[in-house]
Amino acid sequence: MTDTQRVTLADVQDAAARIKGVAHRTPVLRSRTLDRLVGAEVFVKCENFQRVGAFKFRGAYNAASRLSPGQLAKGIAAYSSGNHAQAVALAARELGSSAVIVMPEDTPASKREATAGYGAEIVTYDRYTGDRVAIGEALAAERGLSLIPPYEHPHVIAGQGTAALELVEEVGELDAVVVPVGGGGLIAGTATAAKGLLPAVRVIGVEPEAGDDTKRSLEAGRRVSVPVPRTIADGQAADIPGELTFSINRRLVDEIALVGDEGIRDAMRFAFERMKLVVEPSGASALAALLAHRITPVPRRIGVIVSGGNISAERFNEIVGG
Repeated sequence: MTDTQRVTLADVQDAAARIKGVAHRTPVLRSRTLDRLVGAEVFVKCENFQRVGAFKFRGAYNAASRLSPGQLAKGIAAYSSGNHAQAVALAARELGSSAVIVMPEDTPASKREATAGYGAEIVTYDRYTGDRVAIGEALAAERGLSLIPPYEHPHVIAGQGTAALELVEEVGELDAVVVPVGGGGLIAGTATAAKGLLPAVRVIGVEPEAGDDTKRSLEAGRRVSVPVPRTIADGQAADIPGELTFSINRRLVDEIALVGDEGIRDAMRFAFERMKLVVEPSGASALAALLAHRITPVPRRIGVIVSGGNISAERFNEIVGG
């Protein structure tokens, strides 16, 4: 990859070869009830079954595996609200390296404990007053660590695109792919892979209503910042799109739909009761947009990425048990 401002289908295919046998090839599930409610054929790519419970392991391992032996010996740094933290921690362990992760103080305990369980050192900060990028960059510089950001990295984006690559390989022609959007890495990789294989496919992102920074940015034609979102979808609590991800998404993403927390709760409940899937709030947002009929006209064949399932039993019950 010579141009760090572009990610190509070839880069995604190269990432797929690199993570093969390390990352899981996750299942694609169907539900007749879901098809009936949406009015389409829906193919659910279940990244909640990925290692660490989310798609993030794809990009983290693709990026970490390209570090030199010397870089691996010094260690890896990352900043994340949870899933990327776990992904980098596991990737570092798989590669015989170490990881230091900057995490918000209010990260769900299950994600913090899982990150520590993979052997990572955790440094906390206040997400509403602290700058995680600045903290992570300073920490990496001070300790001589290689920083792998959650989405602003071409190898991370290419790795995330492998989920869509697998989806299209398995189910064939799709009219649309619907994807949760946080910092924009998953949808950037998805759009690169999906449109590289299916040029006419609609790529639709989904954000929580409280955090519509990517939608506003695409409409404005420039990156727009919003207040740090307060939403149950903690993995989508981004306040501004990444510079690299936005440069890709403004070219390839067709539209952004918005869903509220109640719609996300309904989607989590539907996935659990009707498809027997445990999905975290951020992972359920794309499914929520379909169930809430936020996407019109309704495409005939839709791929939807359920991006993760990292949630404790207590938190799951708190959100959907009422």
